[in-house]
Amino acid sequence: MKLALVTRLLAAGLVLLLPITPCSAEAAVGKTSADSPTMSNEDLNAISERIRQTGAKMRADLKQARARLEAQKAEQEAARLQQAKKEAASQARAQQEASMQAETRKHQASLEAQRTQDARKQAQQQADLKRQEALAKAQAKAEKQAARDRAAQALQAARQSSGVRAFAEAP
Repeated sequence: MKLALVTRLLAAGLVLLLPITPCSAEAAVGKTSADSPTMSNEDLNAISERIRQTGAKMRADLKQARARLEAQKAEQEAARLQQAKKEAASQARAQQEASMQAETRKHQASLEAQRTQDARKQAQQQADLKRQEALAKAQAKAEKQAARDRAAQALQAARQSSGVRAFAEAP
């Protein structure tokens, strides 16, 4: 068999089945519409009123949901601002503590520098005192030596002078 012939037979079979399916659907729809009685104006009004109430309730629920969403956003923003304030305060405290520590270190450094300067002054004074003592000792030694030299010269001069007067003995 040829392919064209098979296709035609298949199409004809589908066409024969096609009218059966819509008829049964129409029959089912017809039965439901025929079985149900027609609605009265009061029923329609009640249904429309109920639809309006449902719509109004949905709009109110939507407004409430929006309000809750806005309130939640506002709370989140307030919490974020509160957190930002806490962080800013924490940073300010940290900066203040850092500046206080820096000031303390600066004060300690100045005290240390003052102590070092005082120690240098004291060491300089002690060195000056030692130098003065050494100078005084050297001067005293020099004076003693000069006195000895003078005494030795006087003795030598007295020995060199010849005469009774220089070495006079008492009778």
